[in-house]
Amino acid sequence: MNFGNPEHPDVMWQFAEAVAGIGEACRALGTPVTGGNVSFYNQTAETQIHPTPVIGMVGVLEDASKRLGIGWAADHDVVLLGETRAELGGSEWAWVAHEHLGGTPPALDLDSERRLLDLVATLAEGEFIGSAHDCSDGGLAVALAECAISSGVGAVVEPGGDLAPHEWLFSESSSRVIVTAPRAEAVIEMAKAAGVPSISLGRTGGARLEISGMLEVPVADLAAAFEGALPRLLS
Repeated sequence: MNFGNPEHPDVMWQFAEAVAGIGEACRALGTPVTGGNVSFYNQTAETQIHPTPVIGMVGVLEDASKRLGIGWAADHDVVLLGETRAELGGSEWAWVAHEHLGGTPPALDLDSERRLLDLVATLAEGEFIGSAHDCSDGGLAVALAECAISSGVGAVVEPGGDLAPHEWLFSESSSRVIVTAPRAEAVIEMAKAAGVPSISLGRTGGARLEISGMLEVPVADLAAAFEGALPRLLS
């Protein structure tokens, strides 16, 4: 738990709310906490760091052969589990495009999160899916790019719904996972039975990531941008 000066009421409020929120989520998800550490007074002059809870987690995988990565195989359907809403408050898009971190952050429904996590575990255990990747910082656009970079395989994706392009690409709505499967139908049926929204996004293959009507980028260019980011920042 890394925060600024706790003698400032706003910083102490941030800390208290972060602890309460983590506790609520751990109870809802049945996650034990074995220890913790708190660092205060993280600031330069009068500039405080942003509230920064960092969680390290260890899980047990009974059968390592069923582990999933984020890289997808070619000729698989891409399915989004969860719902994308127009939620850009505090997002990477808001910061990169507008240098703004205010606004209402994405809503979190812990019951929905639990259903999603249980579903993904069931899909993985039954070997219905070949990859899985959460949608978080940067939204769907970044998550799809990371899947393509990891595998070296592109995809053609068809956006759905009524969101504006920047909302669909960069919203950071919670409780979303991108999975791939040889065919989407079984995954979508299981998601419906589990009470998890789902939609087929497209199919993997080729050397480009195409989001119809929005962007088309060679996977090699995405990889170069990703792998060269730190050297550019430090040069």
